[in-house]
Amino acid sequence: MPRPRRSLKVTALRHTGIVVTDLARSLKFYRDLLGLKPWRAMIESGPYIDGVVGLKGAKIKWEKLEVPGGGVVELLQYLSHPRRAPKTRRADEIGASHVAFTVPDVTALWREIKRRGLKVHAAPGLSPDGGAKVAYVHDPDGTIVELVQVMK
Repeated sequence: MPRPRRSLKVTALRHTGIVVTDLARSLKFYRDLLGLKPWRAMIESGPYIDGVVGLKGAKIKWEKLEVPGGGVVELLQYLSHPRRAPKTRRADEIGASHVAFTVPDVTALWREIKRRGLKVHAAPGLSPDGGAKVAYVHDPDGTIVELVQVMK
């Protein structure tokens, strides 16, 4: 009798990984300002991680943060292969373009991010259907973060 086939389809979203240049600085943004909760932290190196990321001699310091309401963001700092963040990231670049979070007051958070000297786009705008107020901001390395306030 043939064995039942296991599905090859995705069963859940595990986490979103964001490479950062300075983990401590990025934690001030994602943990302290946005309110994500620390879950796990580790420094990894060796043959296993080299194979996973495809970089010989990789040494990665990472921290996973829980998002209220579900989800995890993993911040990764490559200690062995440091890179500088691009000066600016555009929303139309190929690849993962942004991470989006639901927030209770997008205007107040947008103002605080601007006050701290981080890059922001236009002031929060109301979607055409009136269901959400949305703003794009940048984390300390320039990664685009979408902030969404549900209006209905």
